[in-house]
Amino acid sequence: MKCLDLVIVGAGPGGMTAGIYAARKKMDFIMVTRDIGGQAILSSDIENYLGYQFITGVELVKKFREHVEYFNLEIRENEPARVVQKEGDFIRVETEKSKYFAKTVIVASGRVPRELGVKGEKEFKNRGVTYCATCDAPLFAGKDVAVIGGGNAGLDAVLQLIKIARKIFLLEFSSRITGDAVMLEKIKRSGKVEIYTETRVEEIYGNTFVKGLRVRKGEQVKEIEVEGVFVEIGSKPASGFVKEVKKNEKGEIIINPQCETSVPGIFAAGDVTNVFGKQIIVACGEGAKAALAAFLYLGKKAWKKEG
Repeated sequence: MKCLDLVIVGAGPGGMTAGIYAARKKMDFIMVTRDIGGQAILSSDIENYLGYQFITGVELVKKFREHVEYFNLEIRENEPARVVQKEGDFIRVETEKSKYFAKTVIVASGRVPRELGVKGEKEFKNRGVTYCATCDAPLFAGKDVAVIGGGNAGLDAVLQLIKIARKIFLLEFSSRITGDAVMLEKIKRSGKVEIYTETRVEEIYGNTFVKGLRVRKGEQVKEIEVEGVFVEIGSKPASGFVKEVKKNEKGEIIINPQCETSVPGIFAAGDVTNVFGKQIIVACGEGAKAALAAFLYLGKKAWKKEG
């Protein structure tokens, strides 16, 4: 079986940037991914990406995709990695569809939404329960909905829904809303949002579709009638398929400044790692570093003859 120079796992900002750098270095590589854009595509308003005073996540990912298509990168979409494992000098990458061997791998698989873990959540997933306001908000036009989570992700979801839903209930477990004050002020001015702090969701109920929430605030239990529930309580690193590398208590892959993991030849970049600052622009920089580091690794090592 042919052994590639590199396999990039993930096609978010980090993975796509790594791909551009690898292409410019004339590396023999492919990209395998569940989707293109990662969490960046879920952002509605982006005002801190250099070169754009304002751009949506969808628009920015479109720009990224146009850039990688210019280099004719081989991106195998709908093919998430299931196993990344070192075997001798080489690394085996298994996906749902195929198996690859490479001299280096860059894990840029990003993060996945965190679930509430309450009764009814799994039963009503995609039947009123959603984890992506950017994707699904239009489905709830004129309806009452709830957003779970008072961080920036939750506030971003509320700001999108204000234009679409009839009424929004913003529920936060802690004693205060932790998202940006500017976003919170916009929400308060809308007149469409009821904010509940120190409130825990105990159950999502309904028939065929969601009909409401059962929540607890202190000793009081009440029901809130909604047709949509947007779960925005953060995310966790998509790192479970890489067993050998060292991770921190959050499950993030531990890297050094060269994006090297504890396993030689396996590099990692972006939100799946312990790098400070889970931002699009940070992930892009880390993807560039990872590709440059992989290229140097290839040049320094004496490789056995393939086959």
